[in-house]
Amino acid sequence: MTDHSHMDHSGHMDHGGDGGMEPMCSMNMLFTWNTENLCIVFRQWHVRSTASLLVSLVAVVLLGAGYEALRAASRRYELSLTKEIETIPRQNQAAAGKRAHLTKSLLYGLQNFYAFMLMLVFMTYNGWVMISVSLGAFLGYYFFGETTSSTKENACH
Repeated sequence: MTDHSHMDHSGHMDHGGDGGMEPMCSMNMLFTWNTENLCIVFRQWHVRSTASLLVSLVAVVLLGAGYEALRAASRRYELSLTKEIETIPRQNQAAAGKRAHLTKSLLYGLQNFYAFMLMLVFMTYNGWVMISVSLGAFLGYYFFGETTSSTKENACH
């Protein structure tokens, strides 16, 4: 029988020395403030320093605000579309509405994709990232949600 008690079972490979290997992303399933080896959604979005953490947190805030900007643009599109369709003769309104439904469907799909991606960002379980997502939602709603109810319809973001 082989004795494996000397092996590192922490999920990271230990080859002794630095060997040119880069630190692996940590995957937390519990709330943490630790930013060491933090990766945000993608392995390439690897926080390696205080500066990259700050840049990442600003990026997350902007992503959160961008989601609200997309929602606002979708609402503006729908309002302008409704006004435009009202100017079309009644017999042509249904056809115009069906054509516009494709664009509305695309905007709806983009909003859902965006919301789920923000949910994944939030699910780093890192307190700093979670606060940044929430701050982005706050700022996005503040700047783009003036004509929108503050109650949410979508549960994931």
